[in-house]
Amino acid sequence: MAQPQAVEVLLRPAVELYTVAVCAGAALLCLVAPWSLALSPLLGLGSALAFLTFGAIRLGDAWVILRYRRNIRRLPRYVMTSRDVPVSQQRLFVGRGFRWDQRHTHRLMQTYRPEFRRYVEPTAIYRAARRIEERLEFAPSPLSKLASALTWDSAFNPVRPLPPLGGLPRLHGIELNEGDVTLPLGERVGHSLVLGTTRVGKTRLAELFITQDIRRKVGGQHEVVIVFDPKGDADLLKRMYVEAKRAGREGEFYVFHLGWPDISARYNAVGRFGRISEVATRIAGQLSGEGNSAAFREFAWRFVNIIARALVELGQRPDYLLIQRHVINIDALFIEYAQHFFAKNEPKAWEIIVQLEARLNDKNIPRNMIGREKRVVALEQYLSQVRVYDPVLDGLRSAVRYDRTYFDKIVASLLPLLEKLTTGKIAQLLAPNYSDLGDPRPIFDWMQIIRKRAVVYVGLDALSDAEVAAAVGNSMFSDLVSVAGHIYKFGIDDGLPGSAIGVKVAINVHADEFNELMGDEFIPMINKGGGAGVQVTAYTQTLSDIEARIGNRAKAGQVVGNFNNLFMLRVRETATAELLTRQLPKVDVYATALMSGATDSSDPHGNTAFTSNTQDRISSTSVPLIEPAHVVALPKGQCFALIEGGNLWKVRMPLPAPDPDEAMPKDLQELAGYMRQRYVEAGDWWENQGIPGLQDEALPDDLLDDFKQMAAPEEAEA
Repeated sequence: MAQPQAVEVLLRPAVELYTVAVCAGAALLCLVAPWSLALSPLLGLGSALAFLTFGAIRLGDAWVILRYRRNIRRLPRYVMTSRDVPVSQQRLFVGRGFRWDQRHTHRLMQTYRPEFRRYVEPTAIYRAARRIEERLEFAPSPLSKLASALTWDSAFNPVRPLPPLGGLPRLHGIELNEGDVTLPLGERVGHSLVLGTTRVGKTRLAELFITQDIRRKVGGQHEVVIVFDPKGDADLLKRMYVEAKRAGREGEFYVFHLGWPDISARYNAVGRFGRISEVATRIAGQLSGEGNSAAFREFAWRFVNIIARALVELGQRPDYLLIQRHVINIDALFIEYAQHFFAKNEPKAWEIIVQLEARLNDKNIPRNMIGREKRVVALEQYLSQVRVYDPVLDGLRSAVRYDRTYFDKIVASLLPLLEKLTTGKIAQLLAPNYSDLGDPRPIFDWMQIIRKRAVVYVGLDALSDAEVAAAVGNSMFSDLVSVAGHIYKFGIDDGLPGSAIGVKVAINVHADEFNELMGDEFIPMINKGGGAGVQVTAYTQTLSDIEARIGNRAKAGQVVGNFNNLFMLRVRETATAELLTRQLPKVDVYATALMSGATDSSDPHGNTAFTSNTQDRISSTSVPLIEPAHVVALPKGQCFALIEGGNLWKVRMPLPAPDPDEAMPKDLQELAGYMRQRYVEAGDWWENQGIPGLQDEALPDDLLDDFKQMAAPEEAEA
């Protein structure tokens, strides 16, 4: 089956089997009746061995043809349990596949030619079996059992149905010699982007990567694993816990879930910072900065910064509840800080302020201070007469000098964001009470997680409330960017005894549907976070999702341009597929054309009546290495991977083997069951604000009774 010719043709009859049959017959004749060939028994034995050797070679060639024709229609099953996932200290296992080159483009182009259709399309008996299966579905009981025989998934069933993967099996079946595809760990710091439409294997690929990240040990230490899951995939949570327990890391496993605050860990997004201005940046950074909103965003930043500085000076840790409280009522913070300041610097000043307060009435209060507390007005009058310089006090003073109505208008864009982050039980998660020692829920921050080499699952319950999910996810990203900047400068052990500057660990961040969580701060994370050891693997559906979230095409291109590794599963948007195909070169593919003709002789007395000729012509055509249509037609669980400096690999991921939930604690089992009930496809979750049919169950009985009583008189009048 050697192919020394320029044109390789594997879609053809296995004509080598004829040679095999002749060699087998000749070998049998040499052994049984060597005298018929004028051979001695010894020479007959040697001739039989020669025939068998040549027949075995031709049988191997025929087996390649038969395997290739089979792979074009149906790929071999590829299943792997989580225990069998290889974990290397130098490479990341992706799946099985091959490096795509000109040969595979040539073979793929051949499968679309009409003369090879019978080798590519399902056989007639297969199509007949599927038609019978459809008709037997509604047949009476004895005949309906025949349908189960037709669908029996076994190699002994010649008409068993194809796996429910869709797509074109030929995209992977054109290569027989596939092997393990791995990515060097040194390439992961360049970040990876996984693109694929709904339900094509993005989460399975995430499970494969996360499994290895949790179990990997480099230099005797585990790596940090942080997973953002907006939708709430129960199988992903289960896989993370099982792998953490298998690696002996269940004590370092944290679950943060907005949908289950009673069992969730707690997290303060603004409680830890290197510079006090980071608090304002993390909060105001989530506000819109487009058009006229830019001025309000800048004022919100300044106002939050003033509050944060005052809280730190008072010895209080900033959190969303405190900031919201003082945004609504800045007077209380101004009074509290003034008491703190004058107690240290001018103890007698407070007596004068109390006297000024006693003289105030509605007539002598300045117009811009109407609506403020009298003590605030007295403080302002005292500070205007006495020269006291304190940057925090001056900032608070400038805030209270605004007209109350005007002030409420310019902070109007900030209050809705704070309301999202401090409503209901979510406030307990995002503004934890550090002094409550009776609360068993742990409190974590990113620096603590990185130092402990912990595993964190962040479930944002986006189906229940997409607005809150996006706000919390964005604030966590912003906090992580700040921590990465600190690690980049000082290392992870800064401030600890015996710390070494510059010590870094691998921080594996997996962000599913990351376009719904990211903001402007995501760009510096992927642009400069690699220096701090941050390795981002982002999962989304299309490029339009990123552009729609950022609202700027140039910034969307900036985000995508910072991902060095690209894994492209099946997509439905041609522009997304072209992100891969436009980066690939064109190659020459060869095609044969049969040319034949005949020419009559013009000489009636000549010996030749006509002449004929037949030619085989080989032509080459320049075509793209792969087309966007090939990306759109990928089966589930398969992808094109552009890794290691632009090398194109065709990969298929192993199908998962189910694991029981019994390995999980009871509370996590309940959480997983809740997530399975509320899980929806990624393309729908941000369009839904609840589960149909569950809204009424969420209302208390007393509210339902009140509603019925209110509705009864209206129905009677109607």
